[in-house]
Amino acid sequence: MSRLLDQTFRDAGGRVVSALAAAFRDLDLAEEAFAEACARALERWGETPPADPAAWLYAVARRRVLDRYRRRATAAAYRPDDAAPEPTPEDHVMALDEPIPDERVRLIFVCCHPAVSPDARAALTLRTVCGLSTAEVAAAFLTPEPTLAQRLVRAKRKIAEAGVPFDVPSPDRWPERMDAVLSTLEVAYAQAHADSAGAGPHADFAAEMLNLTALLARLAPDDAEAQGLAATVRYSEARRPARLSPDGAMVPLTEQNTADWDATLIAEAGRFVARSAAASHARRAVPGPRALQAAIHGAHADRATTGRTDWAAILGLYNLLLLQRDDPVIRTNRAVALAEVEGPAVALDALLGIEVQGWLPLHAARADMFARLGRDKEARQDYDVALTLGPSPAETLFLRARRDRLDAAA
Repeated sequence: MSRLLDQTFRDAGGRVVSALAAAFRDLDLAEEAFAEACARALERWGETPPADPAAWLYAVARRRVLDRYRRRATAAAYRPDDAAPEPTPEDHVMALDEPIPDERVRLIFVCCHPAVSPDARAALTLRTVCGLSTAEVAAAFLTPEPTLAQRLVRAKRKIAEAGVPFDVPSPDRWPERMDAVLSTLEVAYAQAHADSAGAGPHADFAAEMLNLTALLARLAPDDAEAQGLAATVRYSEARRPARLSPDGAMVPLTEQNTADWDATLIAEAGRFVARSAAASHARRAVPGPRALQAAIHGAHADRATTGRTDWAAILGLYNLLLLQRDDPVIRTNRAVALAEVEGPAVALDALLGIEVQGWLPLHAARADMFARLGRDKEARQDYDVALTLGPSPAETLFLRARRDRLDAAA
């Protein structure tokens, strides 16, 4: 039973908390009520769980909040009549036309309000809207869990003290929050994309990101970056069926069978790219980082129809992207494209210039370049380091296979 509850918590927790917070305009109260509902589920579900566990949790949590309000009112004023019989959770579910309203976009804007410190916005959104545990959010930001927990408490207190309205702001207020919202969704999607097999605790997260980015793109049709992010998520998810080998190992993008890519999602992504380009053109603006990332993904997707990858074009897009977003992720990915255009030696020089410790993709990329240059000893060292950095099961199989290939060739 705890397994069903755990899965429901991960799949629907963000949706339930968002709906409660939007309805009662109190984030702490929403989280507490949801936690109480989960505790009640452990006692009540037994061997016959409800037909819709998420709706059950929402109904019970909603009832908990209403009970609190009723007790407060009772304490403040005499009530001559007995309270009505308490409806069961099933009564609430049956009474609701839309059991769990999807209020996640609204709560994302609340979490990304300017009153909340920039370093807490994404963390708070991931914890409350996306349902990641505090430990998972801390790991995503390379921050000690106690530090992250304190940051979340301060952020929620700030929302309450500042009286942040639980509403989607009017379009004229979007510019001050849109970048934070998009950055949050990027971090959230990275959690889903890292799970190549789609078998981890956030297996359904990718589908949620498809929905959220589509919703945001509809709300902001003239925002080139919102359109770009929606395109990137679709290109990435289109490749998911090709990301695993029959034995469960990760398959690199360049080695994936394009016949396994989802043509429908690629076409949908292409439409978002076109809207992004039109929005940039209308404003006579230079494409932003998310628009450029979508264009890079689109260039890779072209291999499905042309049979080849235009690495020179991809490298050019990375060069433009680097001007706007100079970080280890972009530099590492650019180096991979650089290897295809100017060779692995030039790419290795670029990778060795990236100063970040303990980041798995960097060590994996370096190992590949060392191997391609015949520097097997250094390649093994980087593969060994990568294998100590918590790769997913699919990545572990891939990295071990590449390392074993070096040993077999020795």
